[in-house]
Amino acid sequence: MPARRAAAALLALLALLAAVGCTGPRPGTDAVTLPRPGAPFEYQLGGAGPPAPATEVVVRDVTAPPAGRYDVCYVNGFQSQPAETGRLVSEHPELVLHDGGEPVADPDWPDEVLLDVSTPALRTRLVREVVGPLLDRCASAGFEAVEVDNLDSWIRSRNLLDADDAVAFTALLVERAHARGLAYAQKNAAEVTDRVRAAGADLVVAEDCAAFDECGTYAGAYPVVLDVEYDADAFALLCAAQDDRRRALPGLSVVLRDRDVLPRDAPGAVHATC
Repeated sequence: MPARRAAAALLALLALLAAVGCTGPRPGTDAVTLPRPGAPFEYQLGGAGPPAPATEVVVRDVTAPPAGRYDVCYVNGFQSQPAETGRLVSEHPELVLHDGGEPVADPDWPDEVLLDVSTPALRTRLVREVVGPLLDRCASAGFEAVEVDNLDSWIRSRNLLDADDAVAFTALLVERAHARGLAYAQKNAAEVTDRVRAAGADLVVAEDCAAFDECGTYAGAYPVVLDVEYDADAFALLCAAQDDRRRALPGLSVVLRDRDVLPRDAPGAVHATC
């Protein structure tokens, strides 16, 4: 086969594979793989349980074992793990953001303090000593990807941090995740999507992207978008849009959950997909 025909055939094959959702390693990553775009998924942060038979992707906390599907590991990467807050503040206060001598806590989650990602030296230490080991734990347990939460913590930092700090820290976390064979999922913060994608993130886990009109931003940047909706009306509208070929967003998976993300069999648990 002439060289030009061979090259054209290769390009056509790659385009076909992308169109059907065969998502192998991305350039510059170490054998990172992604789930099938649009695959049914479950968000099990409030407690692990048996996934439904059709479920292809499961998101669980770093403290839980993988489910044996395509498994995404949740890590609180920009704020402290609640169980570690006291130890971190007492043993490594220099890694915690302070204002007026006091640790800066998340107003909605007061048992979590913000990590100080304000300088290159601190970011490097945090990857090496705090967040990196959690990513390593995800990889050792057998997860395929990591969801790093609280990217947007700079908005709760009392103006002590900014988006540049968050993106710079993300780049280091992406590098660490990829080195361990983990795909990296951006978590929320639609306003920095292009910058985080450019830093090497592979997919996104979004919350209420329909309610905040952000789904299009994520879908325009990533091949895989896992969206958790907490409002039934917003969920219904998004599902209706996904059923319409003219409005459907490529690569989008949607689940409706209760805000406590309770286990499926717990009283008050909500779990629906479309």
